Amino acid sequence: PEDIEISGFIAACFAYGKVDLFKPVIRSILNVMDPSPHDFLLDQDICKKRELFAGLRYRFNRNEDIVCLLYVLGETLRKHGSIESVFKSHYRGSDTSIEAGLTGMTETLLGIDTAAVYGDGVKPKGFEQFFPSPARGSACKRMNMFLRWMIRDRDIDFGIWKGMPKNRLVIPLDVHIARISRCLGFTSRSSGDWKTAVEITESLKKMDPEDPLKYDFALCHQGIARICSLKRCDECNLFRTL
Repeated sequence: PEDIEISGFIAACFAYGKVDLFKPVIRSILNVMDPSPHDFLLDQDICKKRELFAGLRYRFNRNEDIVCLLYVLGETLRKHGSIESVFKSHYRGSDTSIEAGLTGMTETLLGIDTAAVYGDGVKPKGFEQFFPSPARGSACKRMNMFLRWMIRDRDIDFGIWKGMPKNRLVIPLDVHIARISRCLGFTSRSSGDWKTAVEITESLKKMDPEDPLKYDFALCHQGIARICSLKRCDECNLFRTL
């Protein structure tokens, strides 16, 4: 489970853009840490091992940003034991969503001193981009996807974080889900922010109050498979099936 958690977090951080482009980057990082990403980060001084990751970069994330992400994850494991423990220290079971836990988790990881990688007081945009937060209005698509993998215990999800209901999760909002959700009346909002993600999730709860994110994969792939045609709704194949 500890390797699933670390691998999942790294994968989620790079899950933007085209799969064919970010998948090789994730594979390269995890191959270096084989057979146990958790033990590698816990036991190794990433700054002294940075040459193992030389040349790796992805879109907004320079090589130094990737090294710093791994450094921060290692420091998190040493200080807190797991990402789960950081999340749960901020999560409030009475909340209707995981907003407090997610905000606290990202702010804790961002708050780790990165001077060993960048120098004092430096946190470039390419590093901060790994840690979106609801407090800054982000829809947090990648982090909500990570939490779905960790908490939800059905289908393609691992469910290794226990004690948190599936209906507290918020849908990982991307352009496909936002567009189709507006078409289907799940949201009237035009912006792709945290409030829109929550509104869509609340709409899905009307169909399944206990597990609204079971619709995530199907909704997303209506757009990826171009079933949503980007034309008028009454000309769309999806609309005709309703």
